[in-house]
Amino acid sequence: MNSQYTRELSDETALRWATSVFVVALIVHGADHMRRGMDVISMTVMVAGTLQSILALVTAWLVFTRNRWAPNAAIVVGFASALGFFVVHLLPDWFGPFSDSFINAPPGAGVTGFSWFAAIFEIAADLAIGIAGVRQLRLTDRRQLI
Repeated sequence: MNSQYTRELSDETALRWATSVFVVALIVHGADHMRRGMDVISMTVMVAGTLQSILALVTAWLVFTRNRWAPNAAIVVGFASALGFFVVHLLPDWFGPFSDSFINAPPGAGVTGFSWFAAIFEIAADLAIGIAGVRQLRLTDRRQLI
């Protein structure tokens, strides 16, 4: 096998693996929200999380159907999700209705070690799919130059 073909396979495989982990992280994070109860988050956070979940599932569908827009979706959704989850969960409650801060969570918010794990896992998976999308997009751009 030539190295270009091997590189193409590894970049495509990396995007699919990153997407698989991304979906698992989405489920784990959602499970934590269900465990904590939906009444502990604002409607703004709930709507933003629902929109992110829909975009994440569309991105996964694009990746697994090998749609040409998959790398773009992975980049946008991955990096935007990482930033969003970081702001919502890991910063102090500075953003009002956009906060579900674990740092200064009230006692009844149900934030546990699992909550921290789920949020950090989600952010790491978001970054991974974004990076894999960048790698895949660069590969696509190189193909078009040849």
